[in-house]
Amino acid sequence: MSVTSRYREAWEGFWREAPGEQGAVFWDAEPVLTVGVHLALFEPLLVDPGLPMLDLGCGNGTQTRFLADRFPRVIGADLSAAALDHARRADPAGQATYRLLDAAEKSEPEMLHAELGDVNVYMRGVLHQAAPEDRQPMVDALATLVGDRGRACLVELSEAAKPVLLDLAQSPDGPPAKLAPIFQHGIAPGEVADDAVPVYLGAAGLTVLAGGELPLTTTEYRFDGTRIELPSKWWVVGRAV
Repeated sequence: MSVTSRYREAWEGFWREAPGEQGAVFWDAEPVLTVGVHLALFEPLLVDPGLPMLDLGCGNGTQTRFLADRFPRVIGADLSAAALDHARRADPAGQATYRLLDAAEKSEPEMLHAELGDVNVYMRGVLHQAAPEDRQPMVDALATLVGDRGRACLVELSEAAKPVLLDLAQSPDGPPAKLAPIFQHGIAPGEVADDAVPVYLGAAGLTVLAGGELPLTTTEYRFDGTRIELPSKWWVVGRAV
C-alpha cells in the first residue's frame, strides 16, 4: 500500500466518524479566528483577486464557505471524499464547489490548472500532516496551481507546537476529547522543521512575498478553560515578478 493510500484511508476513517456540526473537530475554529486572520495578510498581496480561490485541504469546508462570501469563485479540494461529503452537506446553497484532489499526485494538480487556469490558494495545516516524502510534491503542486499570476497562503504548525501537542497527548487525564480521534486514526501531526518550508518553496520555483508567526486557534480547551492555541508560521508566496 502506498504512503498516499494509507494517508487517504486514515483521513477517510477520521471524517466518516467526525460529527457534522461546525467546531466539533480540533482545528475547525471559527473562520473569523482562522482564515479571516490569514486573509488580512494574504489579500493585499493578490495580483488578481478575481482568480478562482482554492481552499486546498478544505476538510469540512468551514473556511471555504467564509472565502466564498468574499471571492466570486471558490473551490474546496481535499484528499478525502468523506470530508467533502461533510462540506457539501454544510453548504446546501452551493456557495462553493468541492473537488477530490490528491495534491501529491502530479497529474491531478496539472489537470485542475488546465481546467481553471491560475488560481489563488489557501492551505492551512496540510504539510505537517503529510508524509515527509509527499511534502515537496505538494509544494510543487502549489506552484503548478498558482501559475504566473496566482498567490498562495500557507499556514503550518511551527516546531514550537510539538511540545504543546505532546503535553496535551500525555496529560494524566488523557488528551482533550477533540484531539484524541486524530491520534486514534493514525494522523497525528508530524513535524516540519521551521526552515524546511522555505526550502520546499524555493525548489518549486516560488518566492516568499511575506511571512511571519501567529498562534493557530483550535476549537479545544484545556482543563483550566483556556482555549488551546498552537504556534504556527505563515507565508504568502508566488512566482517572482
